[in-house]
Amino acid sequence: MQQRHSVFLSIAVFTLVPVAICTADDASEPAAAGIELFESKVRPLLLAKCDRCHGSKRQRAGLRLDTPEGIAAGSESGPVILAQKLEASPLLEVIRYTGEIKMPPKGKLSDAEIQVIVDWVTAGAPRPDTQIHPRRERRPGEPLFGDEDRAFWAFQPLRRPSPPEIPDTTWPKNDVDHFVLARLESAGLRPAPAAAKRTLLRRATFDLLGLPPTPQEVAAFVADDSSDSFAKVIDRLLASPHYGERWGRHWLDVARYSDSNGLDENQAQAHAFHYRDYVVTAFNKDKPYDQFVLEQIAGDLLPDSGDEETRAERITATGFLCLGPKSLAEVDEAKMEMDIVDEQISTVGKAFMGLTLGCARCHDHKFDPVPTEDYYSLAGIFRSTTTITKYQGPGDSKRGRWLEREVRKEPSTFVMAVSEGEPQNVRVHIRGSFLNQGQEVPRIFPRILAGEEQRPIEVGSGRLPLARWLSSHDHPLTSRVIVNRIWQGHFGAALVRTPDNFGRLGERPTHPELLDWLAAHLIASGWSIKKLHRTLMLSSTYRMSSTSSPDGERVDPDNRWLWRMPRRRLEAESIRDAILAISGRLDLRQGGSLLTVKNRKYTVDPKTFKHEVKYDARRRALYLPVLRNLLYDFFQIFDFPDPTVVNGQRRSTVVASQALYLMNSPFVMECAEAFAARLLQRDDLDREGRVRLLFETAYGRPPDEAEIKATLSFLARYVAALGTGESADMAKRKAWQSLCHATLASNESVHVD
Repeated sequence: MQQRHSVFLSIAVFTLVPVAICTADDASEPAAAGIELFESKVRPLLLAKCDRCHGSKRQRAGLRLDTPEGIAAGSESGPVILAQKLEASPLLEVIRYTGEIKMPPKGKLSDAEIQVIVDWVTAGAPRPDTQIHPRRERRPGEPLFGDEDRAFWAFQPLRRPSPPEIPDTTWPKNDVDHFVLARLESAGLRPAPAAAKRTLLRRATFDLLGLPPTPQEVAAFVADDSSDSFAKVIDRLLASPHYGERWGRHWLDVARYSDSNGLDENQAQAHAFHYRDYVVTAFNKDKPYDQFVLEQIAGDLLPDSGDEETRAERITATGFLCLGPKSLAEVDEAKMEMDIVDEQISTVGKAFMGLTLGCARCHDHKFDPVPTEDYYSLAGIFRSTTTITKYQGPGDSKRGRWLEREVRKEPSTFVMAVSEGEPQNVRVHIRGSFLNQGQEVPRIFPRILAGEEQRPIEVGSGRLPLARWLSSHDHPLTSRVIVNRIWQGHFGAALVRTPDNFGRLGERPTHPELLDWLAAHLIASGWSIKKLHRTLMLSSTYRMSSTSSPDGERVDPDNRWLWRMPRRRLEAESIRDAILAISGRLDLRQGGSLLTVKNRKYTVDPKTFKHEVKYDARRRALYLPVLRNLLYDFFQIFDFPDPTVVNGQRRSTVVASQALYLMNSPFVMECAEAFAARLLQRDDLDREGRVRLLFETAYGRPPDEAEIKATLSFLARYVAALGTGESADMAKRKAWQSLCHATLASNESVHVD
């Protein structure tokens, strides 16, 4: 039986003190992400700015910065990165110009360049070590790819393996269970028992809607003894308009959605919300995933359907390519455009293929078979696409602006989108510098996947052929990557635990046959995400409890083989939305923007960093503005992802500020007061009846007798402690408010099950 965390542990001497929020199975940040940052951003920057004095030919002060080993060794004066005091590292001091030594000596790095180094150093300065061997550099005349490259699991053609035969035919409910149980039996493990119906309903409702079930929904499910009772629940949840809000937010993490530009001038992307609403609608309509991919890369280039609404939707979808951070004040137009192209290549690679293509901008990818020529073949496609417009010439402070296209005349509606530019190939930029260009390369797709005998793209930008290639049934990665993301959304950890990196730096799949079976199943079902949800959630694997076992903890402490359901924390949005829903204050209106007209030019003042964005709306958290470089404090505290990059896997931390926020936040206190008022308005209930309703509303379960007794005792003692200084009604209200506050802040309220 799942351990209960009683609300009354949160109360001491009539003062609210929330239980420390504990977590189960928190995944650490994958090392691959840090190494990718080093390879794609840091190493090229060090080579471009520091190589002359600290490279292979010269090492002033004994410092060499062109190799991971040289960085680790430091200079004659000692380490340049302090492991125990990262923020105080000498490397940061010299590039910030805050000490006697200032580097580079001929000119300070830009703010964006400094931030790259700061982010890397404060993350622990991750870089490749001897455990991860880079690919051997190609010699002239050698084949482009070796046997090891071609044999890598992620590049193998997709197949649909048959579910394994297993002795136990009673536990499996569908083919998913055959793969899971076969792996468990090979490890000598047994699956955990099934979860209780109340737990299962809470799990499914948060998974699909991001909201808690109501007491009425719980009662109806518990009373339904039919064999398809849970299937009916899943169908009801998938039909809800709030499903698209929940799963649209998962995709927005991947799409690095933001309502502001970030970087040097944090301008409001006033029309970004149209893309967000497109995503929500796409999930609610169960838009086939291959079409979803096609529209986001090249929706504006698809054949005209004759329907104005479809045309507008497809153009809006290309906002995916516009959403990234852009240095609009960059004085060099060519550099700004190539930086945007680089961001688009990196995003498309991670989001759809799980590949870190951006690491090949300055050199052949150090770990995956992506030559730098292939990077610039893709760069030609995006260089032939217009993302930035209204670039001012000399005489004004040079600024670009993202492209906005009108998609409706009545009412006039503009959206962030891209359009076709002048078709052009791009030359290889040696060491990533547009000032030092090599051979021109044709526009083709990565050759390890698309083959070495491709016909170059000669008409148009190439975005539409790229989109069709990505969304084809034969692509080995697109379907694998998305089913892996959907699996993670239900089980907490993905089958490939680095969902944005299927390359050599990423983890290998825990259940490779199951991953391929699911990918093939998705394609066979018409790329329907909703059908995939049903398949996963109707399995016995999904319905397991989170009950631990000695054998499981001993053999598989990380639960990689899925012998139980991981106990999971709610994300920031679900915590906030659940608090509002329980209190009765949640506004369920959908769509639109909460940015006011007043703050739609600069979301954040570029000089003072102040902003006028308000977060007191009662709308779902999905609709709150996301400001780059200045996230809403609730989001920051509860691990909202960095909206500047693809984030297929959120971090899950446990820090004191989370409990302190729930204890002291005016937002939570106001919701507690509203929750108490709801309970006190129930004149048809006595005190015990209200206690039962409190537990059923907040936790989806009734209190046991000990909890009822403790609650009633607390209420009586609280009222008595107030003495005669308060009226009886006021004392009663304050007692219930304190009780509701503790309930909303308790450990049980911030876990899925």
